[in-house]
Parts: sequence; structure tokens; C-alpha cells
Amino acid sequence: MSTTIQPLTESELQTAAASVEKLRAALQQVLFGQDELINHVITGLLARGHLLLEGLPGLGKTELVKGLAKTLQLVAKRIQFTPDLLPGDITGNPMLQDTPEGRRFVFQPGPIFANLVLADEINRASPKTQSALLEAMQERRVTVMGESHMLPAPFFVLATQNPIELEGTYPLPEAQLDRFLFKLEVRSNDAETLEKIVLHREIGVEPQVDVVMNETSLNSLLDASRRIFMPQPVANFIARLVKATHPGEPHAGGVKFGASPRAALALAAAAKARGLMENRLNASYEDVRDVAPAVLRHRILLDYGAKLEGLTPDLIVAKLLENVPAQDKPLPTTLRAAKI
Repeated sequence: MSTTIQPLTESELQTAAASVEKLRAALQQVLFGQDELINHVITGLLARGHLLLEGLPGLGKTELVKGLAKTLQLVAKRIQFTPDLLPGDITGNPMLQDTPEGRRFVFQPGPIFANLVLADEINRASPKTQSALLEAMQERRVTVMGESHMLPAPFFVLATQNPIELEGTYPLPEAQLDRFLFKLEVRSNDAETLEKIVLHREIGVEPQVDVVMNETSLNSLLDASRRIFMPQPVANFIARLVKATHPGEPHAGGVKFGASPRAALALAAAAKARGLMENRLNASYEDVRDVAPAVLRHRILLDYGAKLEGLTPDLIVAKLLENVPAQDKPLPTTLRAAKI
């Protein structure tokens, strides 16, 4: 039986909004010229989701994640994914040790046991190794030799990956992709931003980051995001948008597999988080439209013909947002129809 969530008050909203603004300002000192990316990273964090950042090497993906851990004072671990990485290198392994009961296997936790796990270049490891994250990302625990171990809370996986066109990469399995709340594309900087980087950064020197909150204040912020109100018409829009991604729907030509119910839950959580970031007590249609590409682009699989035609999941999502109306029913044209 679900518990009733108390709506957020105006004073609580203002306190949370001030914390969000401090976090945004701190991350803008880590990564220059990527305000949209930073906003989406914060949105994903507030929605308690895992994030997948894709882009060419050297664009600051890893530096952003490290800066996030510092500014939040979280226990962070980094896992460098390589072709020879094994599942036990992530989850941990039982080790034979002397105990008062005699020699026995004792579980030694791996780097997955942290508040924030940076899975660097995740698509350079084999699918077998990538699968070690599945249970951790969904259920916040790992099972080794039949024994389950709970992960610390809060728990986030922020993964970076290189474009699949680069050498030495493996495509992530669909089940793994579906566990990421967002897939974010990290784009190259313009000349003005590059000039700022040259003037304010040095190779091998990490940027200084201000600490803006601790685990307690972060948990308060996450709770505030959950308590943003979700209006029924917005929930209906989310449901119709996810349904429209499936094959056979009017605007889903070329789609082989559509988004799962987990995508609908992800859209709802992300829309509420963006409502908080926009200093509102409720989620809106605009919030859903803003987060939809990041939520859906890795959950829509295209058939072979669509790929030959140059279609991409982003183009499909843009078409859906253009054609799926926010309102399930047309607006009344007369006062009589509106029953006023």
C-alpha cells in the first residue's frame, strides 16, 4: 500500500530552489559553455536517476562527474571500463580469510559500493561485464554467490561512453540502456568557450569546486523533487507520448521497439525534477517536452530500413512531440461546451 506524499510548500520550494542554484553555479565553474548539459545532469540527479553521457574523448564528461561528487560531498568511486574488466572487479569478490569460526569466504565490496559511481568509458567493456551493473542500477543491491548486499543511499551511476563508431567499443545491451534515466549528448565547444578554457585551465590540474551541500541536504532536495505535484492531465500526456513510440502508432514509422513503462516513470520523475528547477510546485507539459529527448532517445530502437533512410531516435521523438497533443481532448470552442 503506497504512502501519501505530502505536497511541497512554498517556503520549502524556495529553500530547494536556492540549493539548486548553488549547485548549478558550482558545476558551471567545472564545465564551461555547457549550461544545457549541466541542467539535465542536475535534473537527472533530482529524479534519482542514472545518467549516460556520450561524446568524443576530451569534452569534459569525466571532469563534470568528478566535480559533481566534490560539490555534493558524496563518496565517489571511479571504474575504468576496459575489455579485460571482470564482473567481480565491479561488485567485489569473496576472499578466503581467517575468522573466529575458522577459514571462510568473506565478501570484499568492490567499487560499486559508493554514493556516486563513475563508470568511465562503459562501452569499452564486454557485455558480460556491463551486465554486472544491472541489479545494482535497478534494485540498489548486488548479489554474489547467492548473498545480497545493499548499496549505500543515495546511489547514482554516471556513465560515460564513446560514440559507437570509435574503435574498441561494444554497444550497450538494451536492458542496460533502459536503466539509465537520461542519455545525454556532450557536444563540442564553440570558439568562445575554447578561449575561456585556454585562459582558465591547465593540463593535469583539476578545477577548484565549491562544496554546496552534504548528504543530508541532498536527501532533502531529493525529497522535495518527489513532492512536486503531478497533475492528471500531464500524467495522461506522458502515457500517450510513451504509447506513441510503439510500432503501429501513426507517428512511429520505422520503429522496431518502443519505450517501456519504465520510460513513463522516468518521464514523470524527470518532469517533476524540472518543475522544481523552474521554481514551480507542479510539473507541466513544458517539463515533459524538455526532458523527453533525453529520456526516450536510448529507449527507441529503429528497424534496418529506417536506419538506411537516415532516421534517428531524436528525429522520431521530435516528430512525436510535434504531433502528440498535450490535451487528450480538444479545447471547448463555446461556453456551453465548456459547461460554464
